[in-house]
Amino acid sequence: MSEKKASVLQGFKAFLMRGNVVDLAVAVVIGAAFTNIVNSVVKGIINPVIGTIGTQNLDSYSSCIKGCHGTGANAKGVQILWGSVLGATLTFVITAAVVYFLMVLPMSKYLAVVEARRKAKEGTQEVMDVTELEVLKEIRDELVAQRGSGDYRR
Repeated sequence: MSEKKASVLQGFKAFLMRGNVVDLAVAVVIGAAFTNIVNSVVKGIINPVIGTIGTQNLDSYSSCIKGCHGTGANAKGVQILWGSVLGATLTFVITAAVVYFLMVLPMSKYLAVVEARRKAKEGTQEVMDVTELEVLKEIRDELVAQRGSGDYRR
């Protein structure tokens, strides 16, 4: 029984020590930090800009489709709260743009440079291998010519 527990604990430890689990944890923490930053930008900059047209609080935008009486929090009836959907959409788009331009784009450019260097290095190695093979063929041909015997090529 203790052997099974040790095996389960070892498996759990191996799972936690995998790189992708740690990367996921870091991504969640960074995502939470970005969410706070983006929410501040939306509430402090985007909403006031939109507020020049109407109100700064997008949640107050709504449409009533049935039995509407009253205004604001006292409104009765079936309402569509499209202002809160618009605010959440703006927050999502801004978050996606920040992540893309500050993380994904620079990382993809970096990985492209690394890949190009790796391919260039492999290409150089292939050229060296081909050249080495040609030199060996020439040496073989010279040895065959010096012996005066037939062609040993297969």
